[in-house]
Amino acid sequence: MVDVFAAFTKSLRDLTRPEVLWQAIWPPLLALLLWLVVGFAWWSQGVALMARILPQLPWSGWEWVAQWAAAFLLLAACAALVYITAIMLVAVFALPRLINLVAARDYPDLGRHGENVFWGSLGNTLGAGAMFILGSLVLLPLLLIPGVLLVLPLFWSAWLNQRTFRFDALAEHATRKEMQGLLRANRQQFYVAGLGTAALAYLPLLNLLAPALTALVFVHLGLAALRRQRHEGGVEL
Repeated sequence: MVDVFAAFTKSLRDLTRPEVLWQAIWPPLLALLLWLVVGFAWWSQGVALMARILPQLPWSGWEWVAQWAAAFLLLAACAALVYITAIMLVAVFALPRLINLVAARDYPDLGRHGENVFWGSLGNTLGAGAMFILGSLVLLPLLLIPGVLLVLPLFWSAWLNQRTFRFDALAEHATRKEMQGLLRANRQQFYVAGLGTAALAYLPLLNLLAPALTALVFVHLGLAALRRQRHEGGVEL
């Protein structure tokens, strides 16, 4: 928990740097603009699709409940799509720049021994994103159960955060063997970090920066763990 708290603290500090803040702002703004345009263009078709997902009510005169439920599910789906799109943009485009900025300041001693960095990171990001989207579609009807909206998206987003960024944050610096050891040894820490960063999506203003802040947290957490592992193993940093 101390390591996770330190990673959060350093990440919030990093956001005060203009070059880091820019990398944090543009991905969610672009994702929001993209899905607003899609939402306005395909709203009616989207509501009709959500209505087909919902179970049919057996009572006549309650069709308005189904309509409101369909609109709610569509908004929830759009929110999930904005989040996953912002995460993908950060992971593919912003993260390499963030890693360079963070590593130059806090981890200049760490050698970069990553293997097949670009394609490995891209495959990991796309795979995690595809699983998240499919899982979100399957879980959508459960959001109509009272209380589930507060819990299920949180834990599902936590899975996405740690599944995406634990690999990408280490890909440039760690060898395949180092990566495997770090993921095994720090599995709990990574999930706690994923849960904490997922909770940021519920906070006004911070939710705009949540994808990039998530990336920063995992970069600090991962690179600090890599430095510690190399030091304890007597490996040249």
